[in-house]
Amino acid sequence: MMNLFALEHSKSAYRADFVLFTIALVLLAAFLWVTGPRAQRLEIVTFALGGLGGWTAMEYALHRFVLHGLQPFRRWHAEHHQRPRALIFTSTFLSATLIAMLVFFPMLLLGDLWRACALTLGLLTGYLGYAITHHAIHHWRADNAWLKERKRWHALHHHSEQPGCYGVTSSVWDRVFGSTY
Repeated sequence: MMNLFALEHSKSAYRADFVLFTIALVLLAAFLWVTGPRAQRLEIVTFALGGLGGWTAMEYALHRFVLHGLQPFRRWHAEHHQRPRALIFTSTFLSATLIAMLVFFPMLLLGDLWRACALTLGLLTGYLGYAITHHAIHHWRADNAWLKERKRWHALHHHSEQPGCYGVTSSVWDRVFGSTY
């Protein structure tokens, strides 16, 4: 059985993360499209876009203040910096539980099912985009300008003595908070 709190995982567990989150994203989008109230479509799309935008801020904050600031996360993340091609990631079960507990259920309590699903869909889209981008940065050859820039940006993050460049999918928040080189 997979250790939920292990730093490094097998190739199958690593790939399962991408597959399971993609399935969840497709099912959630289909659920909203098929069963969501037509009168609320614009609101549903707005909440999904809000979740996607919210992910970019969460990605930055988690990377800067948790993974580079709080123990034991800081120590665990340092292992990724030492071995960037290793299959080090948060288990799918743990990350899905955190998304449900910190996004879906609070929104369900504050709003309704449609808003909670839409916000979660947007955030999940951002998270999956981050996971794919981070994987590509460390494991793929860059064949387009955007990925080349992301690889360059992340290399600065990994190889500079000075902290900065925390955004993986975007440099927006680094520019807003002055954590660029």
